Amino acid sequence: MSWPGKKKNKALVVDDDPSVLQVLDGYMKAFNFDVETTENPRMAVELCRKNRFDIILSDLMMPQMNGLDLLQEIRQVDPDAAFIMITGYPSIDSAVEAIRRGAQDYITKPFKLEEIKHKIDKALLEKNLKTRLRHLQGITWALIISIPLWLILGIVFARSMK
Repeated sequence: MSWPGKKKNKALVVDDDPSVLQVLDGYMKAFNFDVETTENPRMAVELCRKNRFDIILSDLMMPQMNGLDLLQEIRQVDPDAAFIMITGYPSIDSAVEAIRRGAQDYITKPFKLEEIKHKIDKALLEKNLKTRLRHLQGITWALIISIPLWLILGIVFARSMK
């Protein structure tokens, strides 16, 4: 979901299988993303400390750290990044746990290009809507706080004009 004239979205792909990284790197570039990939979840956390990623795709089962723990660590560094969990070992429990911990979606291997595209677009739309909602909530609070101030100033000004 990249718009003309807008900077490219940034994606991070984390998987211990180099062939999966290669495929997802190609997919994400085809979707017009700037992509970084790593086989090491610890490196992924470090990359998130240094850069902001619009979306992160991560394998669930990795030897150094599982995807659920990675998700939890990344949420501490960047709570706003869209996160999609990928697994070759799907189960209802792992899907529910991934969503409970903050993943926007869950993809099973083998995956299809259309499925990934759809889930990425959905996750980015959700992220965008949450950002807009926070912005509108901030404006609403600013108005709530400023209206009494303007009323007081208006009353004081009106009295001084008499």
